[in-house]
Amino acid sequence: MRAMIEGYEIFPGEHCGSASMRGLLKHYCGLALPEAAVFGLSAGLDCMYLENPALDPPVAVFGRTPTLEADLGRILEVDYREQTDPDDDHAWEAVRDEVLAGRPTMLSGDILYLDYREFKVHFPGHRFVLLGFDDPAQKAFVADRVRDVPEACSYAALRKSRNPPEGLSTRNLWGRFHDTRVGRTLPDAARLAIRTCAERMLGRAAEPRDAGPLSPDAAARAAFGVAGIRRFAEALPGWAARDDARWAASFNARCIEKFGNGGGNFRRLYAGFLAWARALDPGLAPADAPQLATRAADGWTAISERLAAASAEGADATPFAEAAALAREVADVEEKLFEGLAAHAG
Repeated sequence: MRAMIEGYEIFPGEHCGSASMRGLLKHYCGLALPEAAVFGLSAGLDCMYLENPALDPPVAVFGRTPTLEADLGRILEVDYREQTDPDDDHAWEAVRDEVLAGRPTMLSGDILYLDYREFKVHFPGHRFVLLGFDDPAQKAFVADRVRDVPEACSYAALRKSRNPPEGLSTRNLWGRFHDTRVGRTLPDAARLAIRTCAERMLGRAAEPRDAGPLSPDAAARAAFGVAGIRRFAEALPGWAARDDARWAASFNARCIEKFGNGGGNFRRLYAGFLAWARALDPGLAPADAPQLATRAADGWTAISERLAAASAEGADATPFAEAAALAREVADVEEKLFEGLAAHAG
């Protein structure tokens, strides 16, 4: 059997999650939003510093929440739900049936195994949209953030990506729009998203924080928000003594700047959202908020550059110490940014 959903608009973008949700919101809800707005409306910005022996490397910093996509639905009051499935066969049948019903479907997986991407490292939680399949060719067709045309992925690669045999797994996670109605106006949604993000970044969120699929190990330790940046800064000088120092530096340098986050650890996307929000309603954020977010982004880019230097053969401890000093400065900038946003949001 073969099936293909026609007429789905694929938006190339900076980040897999926001680019995928941008296309899905346009398709299901008729919401035509720039990617930065989609990212910001999800309250998706974070800093998660993670120490987990199950990861490779076992120390990592991530700039977005693990619940970005589901939170976007909640903040917009759109009935979008995600579920996991331990059974690989059943998980494929479920999303295959979605395509047969004409519904583009959010998928998640480890990008390393997607045979059209040529990624060299494990990166679980990559987001993309299932649009079609071809049983005789054993190919699935997906929308990813890189190109505006469907990508062909072998069934074997897709299965392995969605629930990989090694590394961390999002356990065949997939998402579905159960309704197309948007319950909140964009100004109200933006106000809630800004308040939610500020509360999380400042450690004032009512809900408990966790690293989602990145922390299944009981030995994992995580810190979030501005506190996560400060914990990262404290830990960085000690990385120089690690046996895997060069690998930890190399991975995190790319994670901060290059692994599909728009640069500056997602802060450039967030600066774009704040500018969009102020254009929507100047009362949504202080006038200096977009500039502060850009300063934070520039700081993260500088941290990435120092970590890249630390990953070079023969590098000493100096770049780690320099990255730590920059991280302390970024923490101060982001604390000022989110205190201002929290006060403004009321």
